[in-house]
Amino acid sequence: MKICRFSAENKIYLGVIRGEMVFGIEEKPSRFPTGPDDVREMIKDASVWNFPVIDLLSPVMPSKIVAIGLNYRAHAAEFNKPLPQEPMIFLKPSSAVIGPGESIIYPSHMSHRVDYEGELALVIGKKAKDVPVDMAKDHILGYTCFNDVTARDLQGKDVQYTRAKGFDTFACIGPWIETGLDPLNARIETYLNREKRQDTSTGDMIFNAYELVSFVSHVMTLFPGDIIATGTPSGVGKIKPGDTVEVRVEGIGSLINTVAARV
Repeated sequence: MKICRFSAENKIYLGVIRGEMVFGIEEKPSRFPTGPDDVREMIKDASVWNFPVIDLLSPVMPSKIVAIGLNYRAHAAEFNKPLPQEPMIFLKPSSAVIGPGESIIYPSHMSHRVDYEGELALVIGKKAKDVPVDMAKDHILGYTCFNDVTARDLQGKDVQYTRAKGFDTFACIGPWIETGLDPLNARIETYLNREKRQDTSTGDMIFNAYELVSFVSHVMTLFPGDIIATGTPSGVGKIKPGDTVEVRVEGIGSLINTVAARV
């Protein structure tokens, strides 16, 4: 099942994509689906649109984005880093979120080296606190594509990741949430101006999606709509204004964003 957020007729809707049709209900902040069955119940009386006429938005507006560093063996080797003994987590602010088709704004006033990082992201469906690994799946609504845009020069300069990862537009999410994905064996590809730059499987992860939900939930409470970005594979590289970045995840689709100069 593909779950989306979209705008139509000057309102924002939560919807389900079925072929060329979208079934949607007006979004309510107090109501977030916990799983496919909940979505089906919510959209029983949905309005219907043709997919080409809607504007897709970020599929969620999370209270927080928990991102994972150095979670692919090849990526750790790429930066000459030892494999972490436990997940390395950092936060990206919700103000960084953009959806498919929106522009990444290059922060040229502070950075001169900005990179793409294509990733698989999971979306929390049910409140998660101290969740054991074998129950983590029950707390995941689904999965989406993610671009963890990073000011690489500031990351090295600051040591802490907050500034390098936290600029507005540095958390690209979309195009929708896929509830039926197997996160243990999905192909991730990133294209820069249609040239493939990243290509690997989630099987190369050091800590898989379920282990990450469990680990993070023992640190902080995860709420419905929160995102865990599971880390990027090897092949990261720089972007500049005018570029187009596409993150593809097998079984989900493509998240495409352009890079624009700061005005």
